[in-house]
Amino acid sequence: MNKSHLISYVAGELQTSKLQAARLVDTVLDGIKQGLQADKTVTITGFGTFEVKDRKARIGRNPHTGAPINIEAGRRVGFRVGKALKESV
Repeated sequence: MNKSHLISYVAGELQTSKLQAARLVDTVLDGIKQGLQADKTVTITGFGTFEVKDRKARIGRNPHTGAPINIEAGRRVGFRVGKALKESV
């Protein structure tokens, strides 16, 4: 499922237009993004937890040449699935 399929699903479930459903989906995604920026964690009970994690700098390898390359430190977003979601799939 991609974003457009999700919008169609929300529109069908709420019996609303796709434009309104798109605004709803975008609002939820923006809320998650804002939560991650402010608190570094967003927990949706029964679904899961989004969390910002810091990655240390490390040395990797170029897959074509095998030469070592420096990979800079950075941040990534991780997701831990909630119990209810895990049991449903």
